[in-house]
Amino acid sequence: MHRTYSLRNQRAPTAAELQAPPPPPSSTKSKFFGKASIASSFRKNAAGNFGPELARKLSQLVKTEKGVLRAMEVVASERREAARQLSLWGGDNDDDVSDVTDKLGVLIYELGELQDQFIDKYDQYRVTLKSIRNIEASVQPSRDRKEKITDEIAHLKYKDPQSTKIPVLEQELVRAEAESLVAEAQLSNITREKLKAAYSYMFDSLRELSEKFALIAGYGKALLELLDDSPVTPGEARPAYDGYEASRQIIMDAESALESWTLDMAAVKPTLSFHQTVDDVYEDEDGEEEEEEEEDGESQNGVPGQVIEEEEVEWTTEAPAEDGSHGAEHQDNQNGRTSGSENI
Repeated sequence: MHRTYSLRNQRAPTAAELQAPPPPPSSTKSKFFGKASIASSFRKNAAGNFGPELARKLSQLVKTEKGVLRAMEVVASERREAARQLSLWGGDNDDDVSDVTDKLGVLIYELGELQDQFIDKYDQYRVTLKSIRNIEASVQPSRDRKEKITDEIAHLKYKDPQSTKIPVLEQELVRAEAESLVAEAQLSNITREKLKAAYSYMFDSLRELSEKFALIAGYGKALLELLDDSPVTPGEARPAYDGYEASRQIIMDAESALESWTLDMAAVKPTLSFHQTVDDVYEDEDGEEEEEEEEDGESQNGVPGQVIEEEEVEWTTEAPAEDGSHGAEHQDNQNGRTSGSENI
């Protein structure tokens, strides 16, 4: 079975890493318990060892995503607390630092609120996956029944080929196979429908969270521009801070941008190296289509003009003149047609 490699298996540095080299690994990452907590590992393994066999793998995925949600809850809560601490610390500093850190705390607190909203939307993705798991669990009994009847028939044919139970079991097997076909078809249809819906929930919520994070980051950078970081000599006083109105306006603009954002306004769009369907075309191709239409129009306008000119020249050279007056009139017509063909 073919499995694609991870995007991070490539050893070559990315363009962003070349522009800004990545920092060393964080020293706060958990090393004793590994990358997952003991409780999370226990829940995942328990989900994979119990329940219908067909639904075990998806049950593990659902349990793992539950751990992801709990981790995001912790991140959202800690981020809001960090925003409070930033504002408290900045309040004891000079006016410019106090004002900027207070407004930065507002933006960072909003990051935590957005993550909290993202958790609710992300849970819709997990609930949709659970519906696939429930269907898989309901299909498992029909599979087990068909396998059980098949094993009984094989056992009787080996032990007592003349047994009267064999025809009865074969009829039951036909009914079990019919029920299994219906259940398998239902599972196939629902799996594709729910899988598409589930990950549409997840990716739409991810796009919203990422775009709003990018907006907040932009307004945060604008706040930092209000800080005068030019060095001063000992005893020199800094100029009075006059950015209160500007910082307030930045927060208002950020709030307005977040409230008016919709999925249609997403700035980041993927570019594909191939076009599988019409929906896969993300780039605007109107300009290319107009250029093609203009080229087609020029070729169509050029070729007939040449044909008309040749036909008229041949016709005028072959037509005889009966008398002088008629020949002069004919010559005028010829000149008129020739000039007309040149205009064409």
